[in-house]
Amino acid sequence: MTLSPRVPDLAALDVIVSVARLGSMSAAGREHGLSQQAVSARVRAAERDVGLRVFDRSSSGVGLTPEGVAVLEWAENVLNAAERFGTGVNSLLQEENAHLTVAASMTVAEHLAPGWIAAMGSRHPGVHTRMRLMNSAEVSRHVLDGLADIGFVEGPDIPSGLDTRVVATDELVVVTGPNHPWAATGSVTAAELASSALVQREPGSGTRTTFESTVHPSEPPLLELNSVTAIKAAVVSANAPSVLSSLAVASDIRDGRLVQISIDGVSMPRQLRAIWSKQEPLRGPRRDFLDIATERRER
Repeated sequence: MTLSPRVPDLAALDVIVSVARLGSMSAAGREHGLSQQAVSARVRAAERDVGLRVFDRSSSGVGLTPEGVAVLEWAENVLNAAERFGTGVNSLLQEENAHLTVAASMTVAEHLAPGWIAAMGSRHPGVHTRMRLMNSAEVSRHVLDGLADIGFVEGPDIPSGLDTRVVATDELVVVTGPNHPWAATGSVTAAELASSALVQREPGSGTRTTFESTVHPSEPPLLELNSVTAIKAAVVSANAPSVLSSLAVASDIRDGRLVQISIDGVSMPRQLRAIWSKQEPLRGPRRDFLDIATERRER
């Protein structure tokens, strides 16, 4: 039975090319940082693999056999192809690593992501980070469709196909303007809240999803707006309550523009999560960005 030749590994081919070019095992060893014995062993192993004698040895050095001339040409072609492969892969990785698209829901985008992006720019200045602001449902769709590398959502429902990690915690609070009747008492029952028309975020917002799953409102929204700034203005101008992130209204409550209303026996804590596709390995800038978001939570 005739055995098929084996292809030597790239390191052995590289040594063969060096020996042929320099005409000496010892010179090739110095170039590769190997002993003459190690070079000779690699050459012999390569000759066994291909089933041909590549070099004639003599006291004056080594020279290629007729078969070795052909082996040398093929070895150079293989090494050149490997170099092109490595250069191409590195180019693709650098191109991929040069851009990071982050999709973030409103609360995360306005109150957490700016600090993460600043830290990313400081640690990895070669990465250009772009942020897209949208509601939680849209963030999930963008990540699933490959339009965003990583997303951050407020809602409790994570579609299948996505991995997730908690990066922060938050709480939804009821707020009114200073002249609203609830402001006088500072509290409301869950039944009163459920039966009141509120200024709310649009469907698909994590804030609205969390509120509806906790309170189960019976009245439709008075207004639906997709901007937190617009909602806060409407709370005052329409003299109507709303439910917003505590992060989004902290300064308004502190300055007296809004009044926080407690709900008897009810709280609305929530987790803010990073999401990414299960089909894509979490590495490179996505991993770096997630690490930044996670470590800031742990401080």
